[in-house]
Order: sequence, then C-alpha cells, then structure tokens
Amino acid sequence: MAAETSILIVGYILGFYMAWNIGANDVANSMASAVGAKAITIRQAVFIAGILNILGATFIGSHVTNTIRKGIVSPEVLNDPHLALVGAFSALLAAALWVSFATWKSLPVSTTHSIVGAMIGYGVMAGGFSVINWGKLGAVVASWVISPVFSLVIAFVMLKVIVRLILSRTSPFHQALRLSPLFIGMAVFMIILSFLFKTPLGKQFSVNTPMAVLIAAILAAPLGYAGKAVIRRFIWKTGDEGAEEIFRKIQIGTSCYVALAQGANDVANAIGPLAVIYFLVKTGSIGTQVPVPLFLLLFGGIGIACGVAMAGYRVMDTIGHKITTLSNTRGFSVDFAAATTVLMASKIGLPVSTTHAAVGGVMGVGLARGLEAIDFTIIFRIMLYWVLTVPAAAITSMIAFTIIRLIL
Repeated sequence: MAAETSILIVGYILGFYMAWNIGANDVANSMASAVGAKAITIRQAVFIAGILNILGATFIGSHVTNTIRKGIVSPEVLNDPHLALVGAFSALLAAALWVSFATWKSLPVSTTHSIVGAMIGYGVMAGGFSVINWGKLGAVVASWVISPVFSLVIAFVMLKVIVRLILSRTSPFHQALRLSPLFIGMAVFMIILSFLFKTPLGKQFSVNTPMAVLIAAILAAPLGYAGKAVIRRFIWKTGDEGAEEIFRKIQIGTSCYVALAQGANDVANAIGPLAVIYFLVKTGSIGTQVPVPLFLLLFGGIGIACGVAMAGYRVMDTIGHKITTLSNTRGFSVDFAAATTVLMASKIGLPVSTTHAAVGGVMGVGLARGLEAIDFTIIFRIMLYWVLTVPAAAITSMIAFTIIRLIL
C-alpha cells in the first residue's frame, strides 16, 4: 500500500471520529432543550438531527474551508507541507480526544474551541509562541462569558414575556393560540436571518443587513399565520389543548432549524483539517484556503449523524434534565435565546459557541423561577470543562504532534 493511501485512510478515520464527536456532543446539546421539554423523544431527536445534519453539511456546508481555523495561528506555519500535514493530523486527533472525553463525562463543550486549542498546540510546536494570535485567543476566552450571559438574559426575558402574556391569563391555551403567529414569526425571522448571515450558503449570496432584515420580516409574517393554522388544525384533530402543547409544536420547528444549521456550520471543524490532509496528499501544497469536495461534506454529515445516534443521549440528558426542569415554553425560550445570541454575536464579530449559548439559555429559564430551580453543581462542572477545553486540546495536540512527526 502506497504511503499516500495510508495517510489518506488515517485522515478519513480521524475526520470521521471528529465528526462523530461533533454529533455526540455539540449537536446533542442543541437538541437537549427539545428533549428535556418533551417536545420530541430522544429517538426522534436522533432521527431529526441525523437526517438534517447530513442535508445541512452536504448542501449548505462550505465548499471552501480556511486551513487556519478562526485565524488563531499565523499562516506561515503552513509553509512546510510536511509540518502542515503533521499539524492537521495532530489537531484532528487532539480535538476529537478532548470532545470524546467530555462526552464520556456527559458534559457539553465547544468543538470549535477544541479545534482552536488543538491549532494553538500545533502552532507552538511548528513555529513557536510568536505565531499565535493572542488577541484572537483573548476573544475566545471572552466568549466563555459573552455567550452564556447573552443567552441567559434573552431566555430569561422571553420566558417572563410568555408568562405575562400567556401563562398568567385565565385561558392560556386560547391566548397562546392567538399570539402564536407572533412567536412563530419571531422564530422564523431569526432562522431566516441566521441562514442569510451565518451559514456558508447565506454568505454566498452576500445580502446586506437591511435587505436581509427586510426579507426575513416579509417571510416571517405570513409563515407565522400559516403556522398558527397548522397548529390549530393539528391540536384540535388530536384533542390536545394547552399552551404548552402549542409551544411543543413550535419547538419541533426550532429543533429542525438547529439540526440543519449545525450540520452546515460545524462540519468544518471535522472536514476542514481532513480537507487539508486530502489536498496535501493530492497536490503536495496548500494555501490559506482549500476547496472541499462534496463527498467530504457528505462524509462529515454522516459522521455527525452517527455520533448523535450512538452517544448523543449523554449530553442531551445533562442539559435537558440535570440543570433545571424544562417545559415547552421554557424550551422554546432556550432555543430562541441560543439562536439569537449566536446570530447577534457572529454578526458583530464576537466568537461564540452554540454550546455555551444553549447552556446559558437553560440557566436563564431556570433563574426566571428562582435560584433554587438550578443545579449549580452541574453548572460549575460544565464551566470547568469550558475553561479546560483550549489548554487541554493544546497540550494533547503538542504531544500528538511530537509522536506523529516521528512516525511520518
């Protein structure tokens, strides 16, 4: 077997392992609020996340990837193709091992920050501390606070609004049905903006902010009323009546959005380094960006789907049940807060994690019911793992770099 073939096979294995971990941890934590609120079962979450992640990764995922994720390491470390190959292997392995360990512990961590930490380890070994963009790293550290706090506040306010306008009224069901176009429209508005601003497909259209807001607003209004008609017919057909039941239907829609968007955005964390390996083997050199073949995007989407199916229940259980008790109105507030936080922060250039936003949202709806509604022991354990993610991935990457460099 030729050396190039062996390198590619190992690259595919590590790329699939990283994609598997994204599904088991990152995607699972985003479906957790829907599972915890009983909007969907774990089996349904696995099916929805699996199918939509494959579709999102394949058809919306970027066909061009940055070889240096998040600009954390100077591109000069790519000058030596051999070191670039060793670095791609070590980054994939280190990030995957850390996320796998966190999943085993049933704790949500950011796969993006794991890749960032792994790239730092590779950069230090390949070019020394001078090649690290410490300003970018500072922004990553700041996101440990920014993401959860933004999401916490939005989820807290959203739940309070729902309680004031719906749950405290004499007929919560009829009030929820009457106002459902508003909440469906708000969710649709954020979803459309997210795809126009955040996904690789949206970036290809290069729609400016005013135009994107106008498109989202125009589509949100009729879709909100269409959603109300569907919900009314479905609920009366099944005989289910209750405000929570209405929000359960809405939350199924937001869960589908989350799965599709994460397939589009997070597949790059696994397939980016794999694309580097692929093109180094095929061409012998790379630039700061490399094209990503469609089959690699599909490969990553399948890996993510397998991770959700095989181990996603661990992180879903932690966020969905252990932090605080979730209902459908609370779960909707969490989903809306997480999506809004990620959209706002990415638009103004702040590095945020969907993982951190989801946890912050769950904390927000818990705090809306009082401090005693939150298990702070779990929160402290989660935050500890957030802080450990970058240094743990970096150190593991440095060790892996040393070993792989000797092998190759």
